[in-house]
Amino acid sequence: MRADEILSHIGRLPNQTAGYKQLVRELGIRNSGARRGLHEMLRSLVKSNRLLEAGRDRYSLPGTAASRQNLVSGRLSMHRDGYGFVTPDDPALREKISGDIYIAPPATLNAMHGDKVLVEIGPIRPDGRAEGRVLRISDRRHQFVVGKFRHGQRSNYVEPLDEKINQVVIIAPGDEVPPPEWQQRYGGASTAHRVIGDEAKPHRYDSLDNVVVNVEITDFPKQSGQNPKGRVVEILGYEDDFGVDVEIVIRKHHLPHVFPDDALVEARELAADRASFEAEVATRTDFRDLPIVTIDGETARDFDDAVMVRIKENGNYELHVHIADVAQYVTPDSPLDDEARLRGNSVYFPDRAIPMLPLELSTDLCSLRPQVDRLVMSCVMELDHHGEVLGYEMYEGVIRSAARMTYNKVQKILDGDAELRAEYAALVPEFEGMEKLARILNRKRQKRGSIDFDLPEPVIEFDEQGMMQGVTRSIRLFAHRLIEEFMLAANECVAEYLEQRGIASIYRIHEKPDAKKVFEFELLAATFGYSLGVGALPIKRINMKAERRDNQRRGRGRQAQTHEIPQDVHITPHMYQKLAAKIAGTPEEQILSYLMLRSLKQAKYSEKNEGHFALAAPTYTHFTSPIRRYPDLIVHRLLKEVLRNGEHAATKGRKPSKRATIEIIPESELHDIAEHSSETERAADDAERDLMEWKKAKFMIERIGEEFPGLIVSVTKFGFFVELFDLFVEGLVPLQTLEDDRYSFHENTREIIGERWGKIYRIGDRVRVLVDKVDPMSHKINFAVLEEEHSFSKVAKKKSAKRKKSERPEAVAKRAKAKAKKRR
Repeated sequence: MRADEILSHIGRLPNQTAGYKQLVRELGIRNSGARRGLHEMLRSLVKSNRLLEAGRDRYSLPGTAASRQNLVSGRLSMHRDGYGFVTPDDPALREKISGDIYIAPPATLNAMHGDKVLVEIGPIRPDGRAEGRVLRISDRRHQFVVGKFRHGQRSNYVEPLDEKINQVVIIAPGDEVPPPEWQQRYGGASTAHRVIGDEAKPHRYDSLDNVVVNVEITDFPKQSGQNPKGRVVEILGYEDDFGVDVEIVIRKHHLPHVFPDDALVEARELAADRASFEAEVATRTDFRDLPIVTIDGETARDFDDAVMVRIKENGNYELHVHIADVAQYVTPDSPLDDEARLRGNSVYFPDRAIPMLPLELSTDLCSLRPQVDRLVMSCVMELDHHGEVLGYEMYEGVIRSAARMTYNKVQKILDGDAELRAEYAALVPEFEGMEKLARILNRKRQKRGSIDFDLPEPVIEFDEQGMMQGVTRSIRLFAHRLIEEFMLAANECVAEYLEQRGIASIYRIHEKPDAKKVFEFELLAATFGYSLGVGALPIKRINMKAERRDNQRRGRGRQAQTHEIPQDVHITPHMYQKLAAKIAGTPEEQILSYLMLRSLKQAKYSEKNEGHFALAAPTYTHFTSPIRRYPDLIVHRLLKEVLRNGEHAATKGRKPSKRATIEIIPESELHDIAEHSSETERAADDAERDLMEWKKAKFMIERIGEEFPGLIVSVTKFGFFVELFDLFVEGLVPLQTLEDDRYSFHENTREIIGERWGKIYRIGDRVRVLVDKVDPMSHKINFAVLEEEHSFSKVAKKKSAKRKKSERPEAVAKRAKAKAKKRR
């Protein structure tokens, strides 16, 4: 029974809703195996958000019967204080409401952070906010929880390290030590399956108290106030042990990191199968005699792209982009494919990684190592001197990389380093041609409006024990941009190639920003004297009925607060690009670039082509990193199918068009892959950021009491966040620590203002702070303000000057006389 058949059948039913037994009867399913298959398929469809669980063993298409019953399916995100928010699965509902659905503490049922839940939503307020209550838990997110083992008086328990999980896990007597089968599967107290490998030494613990463990939850709470029960399956070590922080983050974010045995066996067999490799080489376009090179970072271990540029006889440029042909080895529904799809992408930490594919493929068979024959998917483009693509061809090819180059070496060659130019004399003209073409392509992108925030990124330096020594600014060379430009060009060509042939594919899309985000940015940018140039924003102003009633009940004379809701706004990438160019080199560039980035949406994968706003590209995909991104592997499969069948069988006899959709891979499956890959990408980003913040917090413990200059990057009702210059470390200045006045947060202007003296703290102000408190596990760093150094804001300067004028003795005396006269 296929998923599409089930969905189609439910769609034809009244209210587009059906029960499990009803489906068994109507679909004619008789044997027990088929019934189990149906049940698993229904659970899978619910998990992928293509069905909504509308009741016990009842299923509905999203946005139909369930929505009329005010039932919403979504993912729960808990706060440490007991309340939570549910992000709806239905995109239409996400657009309709402002933010997520608020769940008060009594209404969370027994749900835990990350669970998939069914929520009864109340009426949506005029300002777009919504509140609801959890009715049912559809899918438990946390089958495993990482935390600190504690000996208790009544029972032992594990205290989760994720502060959003606010229930401890009870450990029954006998479940404190991993049983033999779990030690074999997860490694127990050994280093098996650890990302840190042999660097850490296994320990024997006389007492588990305060040791970090991984726990399997065996019994979830049945009602609010109860605690889950579990058993220890891994002993990770003390949190300060070498490499344990990485292991904690991996388990906290539920990142798959253990390759199944069948996937490892398949990878080894592929690496050893030389005969099949030679046979395949004979069928391919041969690029082995060309001066093709890889250009990567100094520490890179997998090389999945290689490039070449040469001048054609007609004066145009010929750009070669050759990408490792991972799809030749990782075939659909194989063990390797199943694991790659589950992982979605590789995860990169500062000093190690979790690869999407086993090392036999990622660093050997699919890595374009120098002087070794490798299978590739190739995009060969012809471009004119304006960067316009005049034509392109796709190939299944074979290359032999002429050299493994690094960004630093290429940049030195371009800058005239005599020693390196002599060492790579045969390739110097090649690199010079690359530089010319890359500059042309970059100018072309700028002309069409592509946004490029060239912000410095932090590079963490570690000692031998894995402890952070400091932070330096990453050096962005033109050699980096050179490869970026070539990869962007290849991605666009492949996306266009598949779309023009009507092939259902996966796209990398970036939607235009929300009107609300643009409105908020314009308000903040105006304080610096800048604007995106969107003109007058259409605003809807409303007064909340509840606030009006509350004011009347309390006898207040003032009117209820007016809420401003921005409507749809015309915004283009050109507007962002122009403002980025305008602020380049100014003191406020860092903060405004940061605010512009926050106003943009996050790019994601989709089976529908909606264009890429930031790149100003109407059609874009990811093709260039199949070793570390599953969507790229899917694009390779589609491309190989088209190349091997010429004009695809479904297109024969008619002219391909954008309207035609040929499903080499069913579009429903592409949807699932795109959505899952977007989720795993976000999970990887969260994990990488989590570890980085942990490292920074550990680093700052030794600096408690030290002073640093910083920049206010965010202002909230509970204080403001300051980023330290050079260190890239961010911390909070709590509102209650500002003791020279009584301060309050003004939401409309995003300012914290002192009531007596009028002192103002706003985004973009420079302040000098002292490191006050640090909690490494929660990554919280608190600062205390010493003095305000400088404000970039033009409005702030005017207000400050006005305030200083009002504080002069003559001004104070004048006000005192006026008050005395009024009293008389």
